[in-house]
Amino acid sequence: MKVSYEDIKKLVGGDRKYDVLVAGLQEVPRNNILGLLEDALADTHILLEKALMQSLQLYIFGSKNSELFVKEVEVDKHDVGGCGGLIRRKKGAVAISIRYKGIQMVFISCHLSAHARNVEERNSQCRHISHSLFSKTWNPYAKPAPVTVWLGDLNYRLQGINTFPARNLILNNLHGLLTTKDQLLQEAERGQVFSGYCEGTLAFKPTYKYNIGSNDYDTSYKIRVPAWTDRILFKIEDEDINATLHSYEAIDSIDSSDHKPVKAHLCLKVNKMDHSFKSKISQYEQV
Repeated sequence: MKVSYEDIKKLVGGDRKYDVLVAGLQEVPRNNILGLLEDALADTHILLEKALMQSLQLYIFGSKNSELFVKEVEVDKHDVGGCGGLIRRKKGAVAISIRYKGIQMVFISCHLSAHARNVEERNSQCRHISHSLFSKTWNPYAKPAPVTVWLGDLNYRLQGINTFPARNLILNNLHGLLTTKDQLLQEAERGQVFSGYCEGTLAFKPTYKYNIGSNDYDTSYKIRVPAWTDRILFKIEDEDINATLHSYEAIDSIDSSDHKPVKAHLCLKVNKMDHSFKSKISQYEQV
């Protein structure tokens, strides 16, 4: 399915007061995304770097003239298998390490294994991706990147609830009660994945699985249990950096996928440098 210019415009939004805008995409056609992003951001932002692995994509845009503040850019990818279909769906991750205004940041766009039963497989994939990315240039004496952001279709599902009770809670705007069933939060609590990472509150409705072209959950014979498969998490490992998450939400107006994109607005303030910058991070899966 082709991603439309209208979808991209909704994804990047109308407020462009961001120093850095990051877009991570999974299961999207490779041939037209960059052009659409550049057209949508032409008045305010320029491409700083991209990372591609078939249907897995990651783009970093900076405000105009921001290339003056960019150093030490590196791109990597890690394949965990799973490939097929017309757009060659790939499981794994692509990543960009970039030093912007003196801050080293790592952004990771990933797509993990599907199905509720594969929790341990997803956990294992997270660990392998973390250990493998940039391992060829890893310096054991260097400090970890002060800022790391994961975004993607992590594919963690709801555990221990059937589809109709879950949908009934969502219909009554009680989806916040479903967070106790969320596999990612459960696994993080157990210390299996994303140790030290932060995530905003899951105040938006589960982002999967929708009927394409609507805001209705799956009505196929599988009637899948809704889930927050699409996530953005971040980790700060520098006491001189204060991170404030101003928003974390889904974009319900995009209905060309069976997933709803999510976006986050993260503001970083560097105490010792006495300046700050804002970043917008968007996660989108198109199937």
